[in-house]
Amino acid sequence: MPHTLVLTCLIAGAAMLYSAVGHAGASGYLAAMALLGVEPAVMKPTALLLNLIVASIATARFARAGYFSWPLLWPFALGSVPFAFIGGAWLLPGDWYKRVLGLVLAVAAARLFLESLGPRDVPARTRPVAAAVACGAGIGLLAGLTGTGGGIFLSPLLLFTRWADTRATGGVSAAFILMNSAAGLAGNVASVRMVPAEAVVWAVAAAGGGLVGSELGSRRIGSARSRRVLTAVLLVAAAKLLLT
Repeated sequence: MPHTLVLTCLIAGAAMLYSAVGHAGASGYLAAMALLGVEPAVMKPTALLLNLIVASIATARFARAGYFSWPLLWPFALGSVPFAFIGGAWLLPGDWYKRVLGLVLAVAAARLFLESLGPRDVPARTRPVAAAVACGAGIGLLAGLTGTGGGIFLSPLLLFTRWADTRATGGVSAAFILMNSAAGLAGNVASVRMVPAEAVVWAVAAAGGGLVGSELGSRRIGSARSRRVLTAVLLVAAAKLLLT
């Protein structure tokens, strides 16, 4: 594998940044691997395995800090998990969907940045169960197709609709990503054989970054700053989709 040390550092940094807002970093891992010439067949299963590690850490940290809500999570998970399994089993040809998703994430990043200029989170509103299940199904399918956990789609949805505040969004997103990553990987479990030996080192780096980032996100970063971090996360993901 090319540039193992550089890739290890990039993975650690991505894990730290993403886990601070309850994400697991798949978009960052995929972007780093693409830039350093990793084979496409290796990228998706490796990113999902790293996702499982970081999402587990972030879920535990946010839950311990009191920012996890099962009543908020379950309708999204009910819709997303089976569709993430289906998406994981599909290999969608072409690059058109990456361009569309990149534009959507760029718009989401701009909106989140504008919201971060406000003084505080607005009160959360009750989310409709049917709408949450339907949104979860769409997000799960996209997550399985792209090799991500779906947090980059769920977080903006929760914040834009005011179904959760920033830290609750982080806690729910981490658990959502954990479930979808497992389902997406199960949808094409044979792909795990493509994961290289270097992934052990990358897993350690991702775990270290996830521990630091989730600590910052669950306990120390204020709401406005968390939104700005999430803005950066979405911009990174958008750049990856549009430029690679």
